[in-house]
Amino acid sequence: MTEPRHPEGPAALYRHDHPPVRSVNEVVESSTSFGQRVADGVAAIVGSWPFIIVQSILLGLWLFMNVWLAYMMARHPGFLKAWDPYPFILLNLVLSFQAAYTGPVVMMSQNRQAHKDRLTAESDYQVNRKAEEEIEVIMKHLVHQDRLLLDAIARIENLKVAADDPPLAERIDHLLKRMDENDRKLETLLARLNPPRTP
Repeated sequence: MTEPRHPEGPAALYRHDHPPVRSVNEVVESSTSFGQRVADGVAAIVGSWPFIIVQSILLGLWLFMNVWLAYMMARHPGFLKAWDPYPFILLNLVLSFQAAYTGPVVMMSQNRQAHKDRLTAESDYQVNRKAEEEIEVIMKHLVHQDRLLLDAIARIENLKVAADDPPLAERIDHLLKRMDENDRKLETLLARLNPPRTP
């Protein structure tokens, strides 16, 4: 099926109507619930160096204090009793409790990030598809313009210039040189946009 011809070329037939480009971040933020924001905040805290450093310091203090209190109680009966002596059962319980809650919360945040990634991929696909359509229209329009230019050049070259009218001949030569320069610029631009593939 042949495409409809238009005197102004394919670009005049193209309808630039598509949904507005949306920011995926804005779309996700506008639909984020309070629980999801809390999950993101917890995941951001747990997955940071300050959290690891603070937790390591607290664990070190916990171990040191309990070992020191157990040692002092053995040396001096009646001294303060260690609240979690070796094998640190209470510490294991606290860490298990922390892992039991932070794990699912971090997974909630990861699921939301995966949803955001899917939206981003879909948005990129739509934009790329639209860009491909528009580039195809531009290329067809350039071919249409080339046809018009070649037709104009042929008409200009077929003009019978009278010998007693040199200014007209000079203007035609000047016009042909400018068209030739524009063709070279366009070829350079297209070569830059579409570099040759290396085998």
